[in-house]
Amino acid sequence: MYERQALRTGHSPRAKACVYRRASNVVVLWLAVLTLLGGCSTATGSSTSKELLTDVWTAVNRSYVDSSFNGQDWWDVRQQYLAKPVKTKEQLYEEIQQMLKTLDDPYTRFLDPRQYQALETTTTGELSGVGLQISLDPKSELPTVIAPIEGSPAFSSGIKALDTITAIDSKPTKGLAIDDVAERMRGRVGTRVVLTIQRDGRQFDVPLKRATIEINPVTSALRQEAGRRIGYIRLSQFNANATDQMSQAIQKLEKQNASGFILDLRNNPGGLLTAGVEIARLWLEPGQTVVFTVDRDGRKDEARAKRAPLTTQPLVVLVDEGTASASEILAGALKDNRRATLVGQKTFGKGLIQTIQRLDDGSGLAVSIAQYKTPSGQDIHKKGIRPDVAVALPKDFKLERLATPEDPQYLAAVQTLNQVVVSGRQGE
Repeated sequence: MYERQALRTGHSPRAKACVYRRASNVVVLWLAVLTLLGGCSTATGSSTSKELLTDVWTAVNRSYVDSSFNGQDWWDVRQQYLAKPVKTKEQLYEEIQQMLKTLDDPYTRFLDPRQYQALETTTTGELSGVGLQISLDPKSELPTVIAPIEGSPAFSSGIKALDTITAIDSKPTKGLAIDDVAERMRGRVGTRVVLTIQRDGRQFDVPLKRATIEINPVTSALRQEAGRRIGYIRLSQFNANATDQMSQAIQKLEKQNASGFILDLRNNPGGLLTAGVEIARLWLEPGQTVVFTVDRDGRKDEARAKRAPLTTQPLVVLVDEGTASASEILAGALKDNRRATLVGQKTFGKGLIQTIQRLDDGSGLAVSIAQYKTPSGQDIHKKGIRPDVAVALPKDFKLERLATPEDPQYLAAVQTLNQVVVSGRQGE
């Protein structure tokens, strides 16, 4: 298990989740995702320059997932950065950021007080901006889109997973910290921002009008497809409300006599690992493995299903390049346990778990503390999960067409589900 630290997350000021530090035998219960992370744990130490740097170094030294620290002598790294003269707090923050960059892990990063405060505001649900989940490509040093948030300005504009943001309002993004990129995209509702997007070797500008981003994680409907009653459920994010809403949707569609389900995880960037685990348990049989987590010492924790599933009807899961993090945990659990057939494209490939710490001067630190593996033992980090039925979308596909007759992945999911219903065989 992991020693508990309270964290605010989700999109309600009262929503709570937990991080756990190693203690006994329960899975890590928090998966932090980029600009939707949250944290309120407190690290000890003074806000003076050398002590703050030492606090950051110590937190990484104690729990960072890679015990080789990217093949370098981490103690020597500390000595190098302690020896550098620092006159201002801004210079100190820059030195800390540079020290963490040596780990070559975009998810382990320092947040200055302004960035940390913005992060906390974001996790309460007071979202205002363009609605993008982003990661940092360590090779190109450019921000990459994981997925646009459904219903956001970015979603409506056609920005896609794996698009690269090369500039914001004509200012280059290369080399910027991920939180600086996120801050530049945030702003007052109604104001405008222009993103320069790189896709398939070409660049183009996308003007966006910032808006309040409201996230309702679950939408569902009973559909008549090919003469069958199909329960369609779209899950856009794993927040504090996702599990309850998913449970309600499954039970409602069961009462409406759905003969099978399509679970749409496309463009779902993840969120709370707790939600990913609990939602998997709604579909799996007792005792089936949901996910393994592995710390840097190779110690493995396991989460299993505990109760009878809410439905045993056939299930098809839609995935794509924007299916990331907790979404991959859910997809991997359903695929490996042969509970579902996956249709679509290879997933994003984020298999690291972060904890967020608040430092004494109001800054923050995100540290990758473990990796997760699917029930079959697959490490999906930077690899993703390949679907059982591969179906690509046209390059000019508009996200507003998702789950319509113009959506070839959805049509393939309907066809696959009908085959499973007829054959009675799932996940083979």
